[in-house]
Amino acid sequence: MKWFSFLIAAIVAGVVYMLIMERDAVFEFAGIETGRPAAPAAAPDGTNDVAETIENTDDDPKRVSIVAVASTAQVIDSAVILRGRTEATRQVVVAAETSGPIVSDPLRKGTMVQAEDLLCEIDPGPRIAQLSEAKALLASAKAGIPVARARVIEAEALLAEAAINNRAATKLIEGGFASETRVASTRAAVSAAEANVESAHSGLEAATSNVEAAAAAVALAEKEIDRVTLKAPFAGLLETDTAELGALMQPGSSCATIIQLQPMKLVGFVPETQVDKVAVGAPAGARLVSGSEVAGTVIFMSRSADPQTRTFRVEIEVPNADMRIRDGQTADIAIAATGEAAHLLPGSALTLDDAGTLGVRIVEQSDAGPVAAFVPVQFLRDTPGGVYVAGLPTNVDVIVVGQEYVTDGVPLKVSYQEEGLGQ
Repeated sequence: MKWFSFLIAAIVAGVVYMLIMERDAVFEFAGIETGRPAAPAAAPDGTNDVAETIENTDDDPKRVSIVAVASTAQVIDSAVILRGRTEATRQVVVAAETSGPIVSDPLRKGTMVQAEDLLCEIDPGPRIAQLSEAKALLASAKAGIPVARARVIEAEALLAEAAINNRAATKLIEGGFASETRVASTRAAVSAAEANVESAHSGLEAATSNVEAAAAAVALAEKEIDRVTLKAPFAGLLETDTAELGALMQPGSSCATIIQLQPMKLVGFVPETQVDKVAVGAPAGARLVSGSEVAGTVIFMSRSADPQTRTFRVEIEVPNADMRIRDGQTADIAIAATGEAAHLLPGSALTLDDAGTLGVRIVEQSDAGPVAAFVPVQFLRDTPGGVYVAGLPTNVDVIVVGQEYVTDGVPLKVSYQEEGLGQ
């Protein structure tokens, strides 16, 4: 049966040969029009004018068909885009400054409190008695002040009397009516009176010091009593339960954690390449991962970069009256910056050159007609309608279809979109 396979192969090869190599003869034999154009008629002078009847394009470059859009730059409100988080305006752990058991009922976490609301109360114990004792000592010390002043007055009077006696004795001895012993006695009396005056003044100072020490003891006792009541330092939300009834508190023990969520802060970190675009007071907005959108104002811009990331902390204050924004949520932040000229183009128009530079290919006019050219661009913002880029001339024809198939200098056959995104 091998000869039959060879026979079939030979027949098939013959048919293929006739259909390919002798196609016209086969079609003529079968009476089928081939559709091949007739040869041009000869000119009257016997020459063939085929070269004149067929357009010769051997000298024209081959052009690549592309689609372009005529784009005009427009001034847009530029924005610095950051990835950040929400942060409570204030968060404080209210801690005890003294020791003792809790005697107040606890407040549960999630409770809204106002400034000066009672959070924890510690048993005062002997502190009230200590305060009474300190006040009694203060009263006693104050009573000693008049006595000390009276002694000073008495000592000064005695000093004045001794001085008079001394002057009289001195005049008498000058007239020979008194002895030197009397003069020496009066002088000794003056010295003793002066010492008494100094002692009286020292007693007054000591009495005054006793009053001040007693007053300090009273103030310390009153402060110790104030420490047994722990109050909210500001209006906010309890993040933890307050200390349980009967719990023993020590200095530094936590009573509760309170956070302030109104207003809320948005915290982000600006790269050093964009830090000059952000200023305090600039409007800003953010979209939380939950889909909520908020708006606020920049209230702080760090002057010192993070040593690890070389970024600068920025804080934005946003209202949060309904408390729907929670502490620690991730947020996409946009901070308004100075407006700049940009083109709105479809994202598909962006491409990369051989060096990996982001840009677009545009239509340039040359002596030989339109050619392709690559222009680097700076990406500004992504929107539902396209992307905003900077770095292009005010008016430019950007290739939006076929840009990946041309390189710089390639001749183009340009078709324009009726409406461009850049208009």
